[in-house]
Order: sequence, then structure tokens, then C-alpha cells
Amino acid sequence: MREVLDFLRLLAENNNREWFAANKAMYRRAEAVMTDFAAALIDGIGGFDASVRGLSVKDCTYRIYRDTRFSGDKSPYKTWMGVFVAPHGKKAGYAGYYFHAEPSLGTHLGGSLLSAGLYMPEPAVLRSVREEIVDNGQGMLDAVAASAGFELSKENSLKRNPKDFPAGSGFDELLRLKDVYIQKRLSDSEMSSGDLLDRTLRDFRSTYDFISILNRAVRYAYEEMM
Repeated sequence: MREVLDFLRLLAENNNREWFAANKAMYRRAEAVMTDFAAALIDGIGGFDASVRGLSVKDCTYRIYRDTRFSGDKSPYKTWMGVFVAPHGKKAGYAGYYFHAEPSLGTHLGGSLLSAGLYMPEPAVLRSVREEIVDNGQGMLDAVAASAGFELSKENSLKRNPKDFPAGSGFDELLRLKDVYIQKRLSDSEMSSGDLLDRTLRDFRSTYDFISILNRAVRYAYEEMM
């Protein structure tokens, strides 16, 4: 993974089409490393979570080209590479396992990480998750605690409980989340180690119960929408 981080670090410093065109071969090598890792990651996760078996690399990875049409940032390329392994692929709206490769730039921004859960769920899905929390909040907290080295992200939370979910249940912190995921930061040295895949699979396996609880709520929401 060192080759991926080295390329992304240079891209962050030279995020323009001229530099990218001149270094297309370097990008292709980094892309190949990431593609091989993604294939092995999908296969490995499928070993303990049957719901993601049969996914392709394309189902779970992202183009490096940014959509700048509605953004004030006109940089043409993403300075990260990611793999999101979730039932039916990255766009299906299910909770899943996310591997993010991005060099640390010495600031609070950037850096590689592992994440498991739901990001920007649809309103009906988020409501279903909150109903699951009311019914099984302790089970969700236990699943978070069982996840090796992961912490609940509270970056996108309401200041008070959402409508129809009164305070005082003991799970207010969970109910206020707008994105429901746990994450674990990875250093550049950890990303470059020879056992990165094995450690990533071990870490993601520890989040399986958390993902299972979330996807039970997602499936219920989708069934209600049909």
C-alpha cells in the first residue's frame, strides 16, 4: 500500500490535469495495487459476512475523477482511494465495511482509516435505525464495544433528540446520530505493513455484529418502502 500512499501524496501536491497526464503510469501502478487489495478484501469479508459475497471490485470502489460541477473546489482528482464493501454494492444504501487510503498530511485532515456502518442514510432508513436503537440500544452499544479499536463517530449529530424519540432512554447519544458508523485511524506505517490485509480483515470481523444490527434496520426500511 506504500505505492498507493506515495502516489496520493504527490497528487495532493500537484492536483492538476497536466501533472496527472504526465504521471499516468504511476497512477496505473497505484490503481493496480488498490484493485488487488480490494479483491482480496471483498473475498475475505465474504468469509464471515455472506451478504457481500459475489461483489466485484467495481461494485465497491470509486473513480479517482472528482465531479466538480457543484463544488467550489475545482481540483480534478480525489486525493484518496477507498473500498466500501456492503450488500449489493456501494450505492445500495446498506451498512458496510469501508477502507480508506489517504496519506497523513500532518494536519487534522487526511489520513487512512477503517470504518463500519452507515453514512448519509436515507431518512426512512435513519428512522428505522433509530427505532432499532429504541428496541435494542444495549445490543448496539455492546456491538460497538466488541469492535476492536473502533470508536463511534459523533461528528454529525443533533444537539437534542429527534422528533418522536423522547430523551431519557439511555441511548440518547445513539439516537442523535445522523451518520451511524464506527471508525479506526491507521498510520502511514500501519498502511505500509506486510500484514495490512490480515489485520484489516480481523478488525472488520470484529464489527460484524454492529453491521448486522444496522442492516436489519435497513432491510426493514426497504421492505416498508415497497
